Amino acid sequence: MKTSDFDFNLPQTLIAQHPTIKRDESKLLIMDKKTGKCHHKRFYDILDELDANDVLVMNNTKVIPARLKGVKEDTGAHIELLLLKNEGDIWDALTKPAKRIKKGQTIDFGGILKATCLEHLGDGIVRYKLTYDGVFYEILDKLGTMPLPPYIHETLEDKDRYQTVYAKDLGSSAAPTAGLHFTEELLEKIKQKGVEIIEITLHVGLGTFRPMTTEVIEDHIMHEEKYIITEDVANRLNEAVINKSRIICVGTTSVRTLESNYKDKFMPGIYHTDIFIYPGYKFKVVDAIITNFHLPKSTLVMLVSAFSKKEYIMNAYQEAIKNEYRFFSFGDAMFIK
Repeated sequence: MKTSDFDFNLPQTLIAQHPTIKRDESKLLIMDKKTGKCHHKRFYDILDELDANDVLVMNNTKVIPARLKGVKEDTGAHIELLLLKNEGDIWDALTKPAKRIKKGQTIDFGGILKATCLEHLGDGIVRYKLTYDGVFYEILDKLGTMPLPPYIHETLEDKDRYQTVYAKDLGSSAAPTAGLHFTEELLEKIKQKGVEIIEITLHVGLGTFRPMTTEVIEDHIMHEEKYIITEDVANRLNEAVINKSRIICVGTTSVRTLESNYKDKFMPGIYHTDIFIYPGYKFKVVDAIITNFHLPKSTLVMLVSAFSKKEYIMNAYQEAIKNEYRFFSFGDAMFIK
């Protein structure tokens, strides 16, 4: 299967540069995964698509201001880091330009944070030891900026709009954007309808949003991302499977978490996943997906194609383009059921 099979032409004017004024007023395209039939709603109409005893799974990760700009101590050269994942103060970061950083060299950020190169991991990713005085995330709030995708050229005035309203667990390098459409009021109405809301955590890293570089999709290697399932959540998910409740994932990160973890049952713990879902994959537990519209030739458009049929997804995307849906992170939504 070729990466080019998942290409499509998208007018630049449909790439959303900012969020909608109100989160749940974005457009919603509803698609039947078995027939490909589509109809158009607003996101707040998702309430009508949910039934009592449904289980809605959301990723409660919180985006950190992961983009840092600093200078090399020895030469003053400008270096940019995108923090990806960590074990304590050891961080892996996408580095620009990575070739200028050698083992043992240190980057200074405002005199209050330093990053010393430990090793190159390939693909522009470098491992650093961070040193600082104080609370790391407080320092990061002062120095870092939100890691908006490169196709967003406008400045985000309210950084909370790149967080879901239920974001809790710090650690993501990008937002789980399907969740950006929910408001606290809409979530309360969903609960009142009898839908069970379950929160998992997957810290979004390079694996989710890095472009494909291989022509044969089977040759693509996903970067690992950390996810967490608590004992309570594992128990509730296992009950949902036993009760044959409809499991609806908010976003591809929730899909990847559940499909990675489930082996006859869900298991609590802290894990890493590099699962790559593309057509031919057999889904084990996910029954429906709420998602945004994804980049051409991306792993995410392959995932939703696997959940339905590539032809149906591509037709739905053309329907969205014809109706001037907004695409990508700040764009409109799709419910595949």
